[in-house]
Amino acid sequence: MRFPLLSKAAALAGVIIVLLVALFRVEGLVHERQMRQREAEANLQESLASPQTVLGPVLQMRCVETWERAEGEGKDRKTVTERRDQLVTGWPRTLSAEATASIEPRYRGLFKLNGYLAQGTVNARFDALAPPRPSVEQPGSRLHCDAPTVAVALSDARGIRSASVQVGGHALPVQPGSLLKTQAQGFHVTLPPAAADAPFEVKLALELAGTRSIGWAPVGQENTVQLISPWPHPSFAGRFLPVEREVTPQGFRARWQVSALATTAQAAAERGAALCEAREDGGYNTPAPAERAACIDTFGVGFIDPVNGYLLNERAVKYGLLFVLLTFVTVALVEVMRRLRVHPIQYLLVGFALTVFFLLLLSLSEHLPFWQAYLAAASACTALLAFYGTHVLGGAKAGVVFGAGLGLLYAALYALLQMEQTALVLGSLLLFAVLAGVMVATRRIDWYALIAQTRSEARAGV
Repeated sequence: MRFPLLSKAAALAGVIIVLLVALFRVEGLVHERQMRQREAEANLQESLASPQTVLGPVLQMRCVETWERAEGEGKDRKTVTERRDQLVTGWPRTLSAEATASIEPRYRGLFKLNGYLAQGTVNARFDALAPPRPSVEQPGSRLHCDAPTVAVALSDARGIRSASVQVGGHALPVQPGSLLKTQAQGFHVTLPPAAADAPFEVKLALELAGTRSIGWAPVGQENTVQLISPWPHPSFAGRFLPVEREVTPQGFRARWQVSALATTAQAAAERGAALCEAREDGGYNTPAPAERAACIDTFGVGFIDPVNGYLLNERAVKYGLLFVLLTFVTVALVEVMRRLRVHPIQYLLVGFALTVFFLLLLSLSEHLPFWQAYLAAASACTALLAFYGTHVLGGAKAGVVFGAGLGLLYAALYALLQMEQTALVLGSLLLFAVLAGVMVATRRIDWYALIAQTRSEARAGV
């Protein structure tokens, strides 16, 4: 063989391509499992309840104005009754809510979804609701108004466990449906006669189940919401962050305070905008593509699971090629320093062992906590490669050192996965350290002499 180093480099390039294909297949499997998790979450939401957003209480009164109009002439002249429907809406002068949310995890096969049960009270103070005046354009018109109603709209009424409403200290029967223009899901109460002729207070007690997140629409002039939960990983979302929050390993406490001067929630609700689930970036998850203007301003909290096994698996696989290259560099360095000959097939077997680690990690993390799955997969692969290195690298000591190096590499990868904010700087430092180590270890090697010696040995073998 005239150019042995070039031939081996080409063979190793082919090995790396094969391993890249294997890593892409593992990454595709991770994405497939993520899709199945989303499908399981959607099925659970269909069976239990969707993420909840609360709007209200809102005061409404429907009025009908009627008048007679004559049309035609002579014996064809007749009187026609016309009407115009009007809706008078009253928003709370002050709206305050206090709630607690306990987490109730739900499972569909291997997949987990964070459900919750929220229990809380809402106090809303309303000004007197003035009925509309008859139109001056229609002399003699008559105006009839139904009894005013107080309505609460929800994203998913299936989550209502119980609801009670008091107005002026008297309990009123709760009826299904919000009667609002576009937010039909919810409930309402009909006020007694003349109850809205003067300022009054509404007290609401609500027990509500949901999944993933809970939020509120700030439709009052002054809105105050306080939420307490034992969940230690809140994800505050929506258009407004809490003015006060305290997060501990035992749970969190948050308080929002929003003025009508800072939001368009009232105007959006009047024009029929939708109640959407808020996201961390201030946007909204909508059932169909929509602009932010199509959603009512909301704020709330998501009950996220920060240790998402599939997300961590996806991030781990992205480091797969770097993992393989660093291991190959180590083997090649030992091969040069100790004058060994490692066949490309042996490189391929080592690479397959490194690739199988990611498959083991994915499968084990579906049944074990991620750190346990990572420890088991890393220990198994390190032991296998240390044993194999004992025979490939020419001695037990070399195999132990090789295994120890892989163990450090696995530990570094785990640190990268856990420290998302500093992953880039840690990865950069790791690569710099590896490059510096290779340069220091090979600083005295005469590469021309090494290449010439390799050619001579190859010719002598031929």
